Amino acid sequence: MNLPSLSLGLALIVSALPNIAMATLEGTVILFDGRSLDGWQNFGGGKFYVEDGMIVGESLPGYPNSFLATAKQYDNFDLEVDFMIDPLINSGIQIRSGVHAETTATTRWGGRFKPDGSKDERKVTWGKGRFWGYQVEIDPSEKCWTGSLYEEAGRGFLHPPVSTAKVYRSGEWNHFRIVAEGKRIRTWLNGVSVTDLQDDLTPTGYIALQLHGVADFKEKIGQKVRWKNITLKKVPARLADNAGRKNATQADVMGLGSNWTGSFLLMESPTHRTFRRSDKTVIAD
Repeated sequence: MNLPSLSLGLALIVSALPNIAMATLEGTVILFDGRSLDGWQNFGGGKFYVEDGMIVGESLPGYPNSFLATAKQYDNFDLEVDFMIDPLINSGIQIRSGVHAETTATTRWGGRFKPDGSKDERKVTWGKGRFWGYQVEIDPSEKCWTGSLYEEAGRGFLHPPVSTAKVYRSGEWNHFRIVAEGKRIRTWLNGVSVTDLQDDLTPTGYIALQLHGVADFKEKIGQKVRWKNITLKKVPARLADNAGRKNATQADVMGLGSNWTGSFLLMESPTHRTFRRSDKTVIAD
């Protein structure tokens, strides 16, 4: 009987128990193991692979929007992920997403306003099997709507998108925290709140990483988006106490100054923005 080897084996098992117990107690799910795409599925056929502990999406000509989705579906959770994206492409984190069971028509808003201040919307028909759902925007462009909530292959932006250029780190790693509790969805970019709203259309679905199609734009071919440290904690659904509004820290994200802190965005147009302060007075810039 080899007692030293047995003792060493028991010691290794015991030393690992605290970490296992902690993961169980906290309810943490590690969605990406850092080595493979086990537990993920590809909708759209785009190029996804693992490199240096990261998931990489690489733009290729001729592919539509593609999505690397979890094999399981999730409803209420606290999701965290680090991401870095090349400057010429667009991406996003899908939550509570799925595929259209049949051809579906929606009214889509791309976040722009007409000269009269009304939303510039258009009717769109999406094919059967098209991947769709809530998307937390990753937008490295000058407008930088990173962190705003969009509905892919659906209604488009679910609130006036906000520029987070003062928070977003171009060419560097950024961090998302995304919390979905019942009807309430919240997002943070690098620790700063961006979106806080209520929507009850989709209570559960896949989590997915989007690789946006680039058609045949040569300058976008080969551009990459990278993700790592993708973890999720399951949380109980709670009745949100906010009636579908933007987060109180939005004024800070916009860089409006201390006089605007605690204000909620009510409406935004090309010429003005209207806010409601915590004391219920309405102000405009």
